Amino acid sequence: MTGGPGSGKTTLIEALGAQGYPAMPEAGRAIIQDQVAIGGAALPWGDRLAFSELMLGWELRSYREAQRHAGTVLFDRGIPDVAGYLALSGLPVGAHVTRAVAAFRYRPDVFIAPPWPEIFTSDAERRQSPHEAEATYHALAQAYSEAGYRLVPLPRAPVAERVRFVLSRIG
Repeated sequence: MTGGPGSGKTTLIEALGAQGYPAMPEAGRAIIQDQVAIGGAALPWGDRLAFSELMLGWELRSYREAQRHAGTVLFDRGIPDVAGYLALSGLPVGAHVTRAVAAFRYRPDVFIAPPWPEIFTSDAERRQSPHEAEATYHALAQAYSEAGYRLVPLPRAPVAERVRFVLSRIG
């Protein structure tokens, strides 16, 4: 699952997790919390390139960890998010990121949460504005499309309806 910040991805994944679906957690929020705790600079409002490298490492580890589970595993973002983040930040997408996107593949269909201003909130880790969240959505949509994924837009609907929507498509 991908999409801009504040679009309900994590809430949806948590609801699916309550139904028994294993999930790999989002990298960005955890990295921000860790970097703040240790006084690190690898932050979206600090060293964006270092932040992206930590995200890439996290996503590669999550991909490998998911291989230990039988059946469907949900990802709260994925490796192409790193490429989208770099493009959004005006930073070069390194060859190693491009190789990672090509080498570590998810299912062909990727759920994408559209911007949803009515539920968007900022917090200590999510400092983006609704406008920045929408720009992030577009950058991620482009990154996944360029990587050959088919995007499946999530409905702007209550969590239970989103859960039914996802379950109807993942079997």
